[in-house]
Amino acid sequence: MSVVINSNSAAEVAANNLAYSNAQLQDSLNKLSSGSKIVNPSDDAGGLAVEMKLTATSDRQSALQNNIGDAKSLLQTQDGALSVAGSILDRVSELETLYQDPTKNSSDLANYDDEFTQLQSELSSLTSQAFNGVSLFGSASTAVDVTDDLSSGSAVTLAGANLASTGTGIGSLTASAISSLSNLTITNITNAIQNVATMRAFNGAEQSRLGFASTLLTTNQTNLQSAISNISDVDVAEETTKLAKWNVLVQAGTSMLTQANQSANIALKLITGGG
Repeated sequence: MSVVINSNSAAEVAANNLAYSNAQLQDSLNKLSSGSKIVNPSDDAGGLAVEMKLTATSDRQSALQNNIGDAKSLLQTQDGALSVAGSILDRVSELETLYQDPTKNSSDLANYDDEFTQLQSELSSLTSQAFNGVSLFGSASTAVDVTDDLSSGSAVTLAGANLASTGTGIGSLTASAISSLSNLTITNITNAIQNVATMRAFNGAEQSRLGFASTLLTTNQTNLQSAISNISDVDVAEETTKLAKWNVLVQAGTSMLTQANQSANIALKLITGGG
């Protein structure tokens, strides 16, 4: 092998190897410190693109869970009002039955009418109840999205519950023309009770469907998080092994570069005649 001064190929090779090993060492340190194996887009360009899309989907699913929770709260509030309406109707049916007692005098009947008037006012008040400014009762239906693509085909439709309706609600009892129990029949009352019972049944069915939709979202979100983890989360055991490897190579490369740089001293000794 020639002894030269102007070039030191061994040192250049050692420097290149050291630079590469040091770059890999820094990469391992970055991955371990961040917990992610995609620190830079160049680490896995395709994986980064997939991870971004999956993360956005997961975030949308979290938002949907909040929306479903709010919808269930609205339905629970609605059912609470319907439950009260049912209790009032039970009392009205009792009053109507008592009102038919032939042994009651006019004062007794007036007392029953007084209570009925108060209950009638409370029933009217229930029809205007709201949740966060959204009316609990009305004829319009409401769609609640339950999939991350916001598909209308899979949305849960909350049917309108028109409590004030004469035919499907309690309107036959709250109408202004009804001023006394004498204006009612037991059929009017039992029909109103049936209407409220039907509304509560629909309410329960809607709550049940929303519950299952929420469960499906939770399952999908868990699977998405697992997929995201497979793409982006660093395997600490594997990366720690790489870190040890590159750490050793950096130390060895530094030592070899030092040795390679000293090889020029041989030429200097020949020139100076040193021993």
